[in-house]
Amino acid sequence: MSKPLEGITVLDFSQFMAGPLAALRLADLGAHVIKIERPDGGDPARKLAISNMFHNGSSVTFNSINRGKDSVALNLKNPDDLQSAKELIKNADVLIENFRPGIMDRLGLDYQSTLSINPGIVYGSVSGYGNIASLKNKPGQDLLVQAMSGVMHLSGNRNDPPMPFGLAIADMYTANHLVQGILAALIQRGRTMKGSKVEVSLLESTLDLQFEVLTAFFNDGQQLPIRSMAYNAHAYLGAPYGIYETENGHLALAMGSIIKLGELIGLNALQEFICEESWFNERDKIKELIGAHLKKQKTQFWLEKLEPADFWCAEVLDWGELNKRGVFEELGITQIVGDDKHGFLTTTRCPIRFDGQILTNNKPAPNLGETQK
Repeated sequence: MSKPLEGITVLDFSQFMAGPLAALRLADLGAHVIKIERPDGGDPARKLAISNMFHNGSSVTFNSINRGKDSVALNLKNPDDLQSAKELIKNADVLIENFRPGIMDRLGLDYQSTLSINPGIVYGSVSGYGNIASLKNKPGQDLLVQAMSGVMHLSGNRNDPPMPFGLAIADMYTANHLVQGILAALIQRGRTMKGSKVEVSLLESTLDLQFEVLTAFFNDGQQLPIRSMAYNAHAYLGAPYGIYETENGHLALAMGSIIKLGELIGLNALQEFICEESWFNERDKIKELIGAHLKKQKTQFWLEKLEPADFWCAEVLDWGELNKRGVFEELGITQIVGDDKHGFLTTTRCPIRFDGQILTNNKPAPNLGETQK
């Protein structure tokens, strides 16, 4: 099948996560992505491994977010290599960069200079902290941004320390914002024939991720979030919202009537909380009652009580159980990328479908400086 971005060329000057992840999604949608890397080692993410896992000489992380791309090795401080980069820019549609502020300016590859080379270029720029001058030299790294964004005060229970997400959410969410901006800019270019600059930052994207709770903060006298003492899953929602231990696992309970829940699970003590306001104001007391009760039976027992009554609940699963139940297979969420030269790697596919078709690309991440046929 043809893909919607076929014929679009993307120059990926970025490294590590946010920029390359955005370029990956454009590649999944059919764009030809050329990764511009330093000759002496390339993208540092080649050596940044999770669980010390490597494939074909580079980290599994690098392989997973740079599949489907080509690589050109250029030393941008070398005049000849810099000129080669400018030649590539002449015929490109999109440029993505995430260097620290000022680096692209010193190279003569800033937005205005790039426009003089290619007036139709869509220039995507990722920074750590937007236009906050005092932070321009601070590393734009996911954990640091999570720490500065307030998001760590939403997870965990009340007496827990600040809790980071176990994923690079700042990078991932920023990548999504960058893709949205680039696609909008390409549509605008189709009308005006002019390029534009799309700017995103890790901090702004992570704050946007919190739009719901920040709106509450700005409109309730700037009261800081107060997490539940136990079973917390959302600092601004009342009981029963949370994750509860059962006899053999865990059960997630979302929004729902405390009175109805009490009837369904046989917990008469919940009937005293008739006023819906108490479900938030007295959530700690309510959650402790629910938590102690749910431990008495297995997860499936409770699901059989709750699901037929359409009470929002779910078993807490791990990846092994998802695989055992065939969820990965039924969704077709994985794909095998690679060949005899690069080896084979199982990874995720693009989560987007077009005309009912899933989008896959078995082209592996490139070796440094490699253009694949």
